[in-house]
Amino acid sequence: MELPITYNHLLQAAIYRIIDPELAAFLHERGFETGNRIFKLFAFSRLSGRFSIDKEKGTIKFLEEVKLVLSSPVDRFCQSIANGLLTKDDIYLNHNNVKVEKIVVQNFRIDRERVVLKTLSPVVVYSTLLRPEGRKYTCYFQPGEPDYDSLITNNLRKKYQALYGKDAPEGKVKVRRLGEMRLHVVNYKDTVIKGYSGKLELTGPVELLQMAIDAGFGGKNSHGFGCMIIK
Repeated sequence: MELPITYNHLLQAAIYRIIDPELAAFLHERGFETGNRIFKLFAFSRLSGRFSIDKEKGTIKFLEEVKLVLSSPVDRFCQSIANGLLTKDDIYLNHNNVKVEKIVVQNFRIDRERVVLKTLSPVVVYSTLLRPEGRKYTCYFQPGEPDYDSLITNNLRKKYQALYGKDAPEGKVKVRRLGEMRLHVVNYKDTVIKGYSGKLELTGPVELLQMAIDAGFGGKNSHGFGCMIIK
């Protein structure tokens, strides 16, 4: 299977085709709202498997079976994905017909205020700021920088509010990097996005840590960023 090196948008489009049309329309046109923020409340990983890259063509070729991880705290989304995958013989992905061999469902429960997570797709944390002349620009952050924990906590609290319709538990999520973090610069539909991959230790309210593993960590989760797994 051969894809463009940046294939996030292709996976996102495939996910919307797999889930039931009514849910797809709700997520695409509306989503889960809180205040002036809208969340899709799902995340997905990069494809994992043996591959080779052709830099001249700008493509990545997977040489054998591949694995994709999706996560969401929304039961309807999870059920719709599973049903869609079970009822389709194959999935169309950029001129490739991909056959689904196996579906594995896992339920990760956070029961303590500390967890170690590994990124399955880069984590994006950013803030939109104004230049002196009034133009907007995006500032990206990596774990360990001063505003990182506050931005992460605010993001998780808003996701909680959007899903449950009530205030999130008090308390701040603190993030500690475990080893080196790798920078990824991704061109998503002509927009440059910066994210980091590696292992992170999170401490904070259990409900917010659960939201991090279920809905995605950081921003732009439905674009293929911030999918995590417990280590």
